[in-house]
Amino acid sequence: MTFFITAAVSLLVFGSVVLVHELGHFLAARAAGIRVEEFSVGLGPRLWGFTGKSGTRYSLRLLPLGGYNLFNNPDAEEIPDDAAQKKPLFPAAVQNLSFEDAPPQQRFFVTLAGAVMNFLLGAALMLALAISMPILGSNRVADFTANAASAAYLQAGDEILWVDGTRCRSSFSLLNSFDGTEKQHTLVISRGGQVMTLHGVTVAPQRDKTGALKSPIDFRVVRVAKTPRAVLNQARDFFGFYSTMILRSFGELATGKTGVDQLTGPVGTVAVVRQAISYGWQDVVSLMALLTINIGIFNLLPIPALDGCKLLFLAFECLTGRTVPLRAQAVINTAGLLALMGLMLFVTMQDVIRIF
Repeated sequence: MTFFITAAVSLLVFGSVVLVHELGHFLAARAAGIRVEEFSVGLGPRLWGFTGKSGTRYSLRLLPLGGYNLFNNPDAEEIPDDAAQKKPLFPAAVQNLSFEDAPPQQRFFVTLAGAVMNFLLGAALMLALAISMPILGSNRVADFTANAASAAYLQAGDEILWVDGTRCRSSFSLLNSFDGTEKQHTLVISRGGQVMTLHGVTVAPQRDKTGALKSPIDFRVVRVAKTPRAVLNQARDFFGFYSTMILRSFGELATGKTGVDQLTGPVGTVAVVRQAISYGWQDVVSLMALLTINIGIFNLLPIPALDGCKLLFLAFECLTGRTVPLRAQAVINTAGLLALMGLMLFVTMQDVIRIF
């Protein structure tokens, strides 16, 4: 039974994250007046579908892993000349332009929209997590633990605004500004309505009898009422923390601080999904948010075959009025696609070795 639950939740998580990305491209294309030949839910053989009034085929396919948009179809009917001449950026209705015939700013908008939808899904999931939390903590000091090192610098009622350059709006961002080691920090606080900077503030972690970390700070924070503002601050801190963590991981990978052997692919992620299910639905939602933000950021990286590289080509065309030669684009994107496929194969093999 556990296997089927894990499989179903994994399909839901992966499928939703990728499908939302493709839905972003689709909605942007419709808004920009670009013709979509087919919008597919799933991959593989077509099981069912219909053709809408705009001429778009909507398909349901066998493998429920994401979907795709087909913008150009060599078998499609010729686009009328009068439709091809209408190129407003955001027309009121679809003007039946082909993707390649659309102005570069429209194609840029459509290409960017996939990642934007991933970010919107991530923000919605973070908001759902914040709403579900029974208690919300603030960035204001309530009291201190016994022999707290920070009590020599802070006072009850102090609102901690910044920790070593990191903005704190809730207990979540505050806790994640400390790494669980006893060292000195620079804090910007608000005390009695006056903002001040404290240098060399020592904050010690709390540990249990076994030495395990209980909390990275030696003080407690004030609970706050679950107001819309408090919930939004919590959701914003969630989103900011996940985004920063993902960007940092990509940076470490690019600089060689993290090896590709430490990457996790779909197989490894399924194992993480199984673990998240055992903890509860909040952990599944949190993992889904992490994945969708990850996909959004990853697709914006200037890597050949990804949306980020296509955006660079389109930005060049928007600024100069010249198109990057199609042959060069094809060579670059093909090389990038082969490299990504090779990396995916390597990561999958690593996942299998770790699990089995």
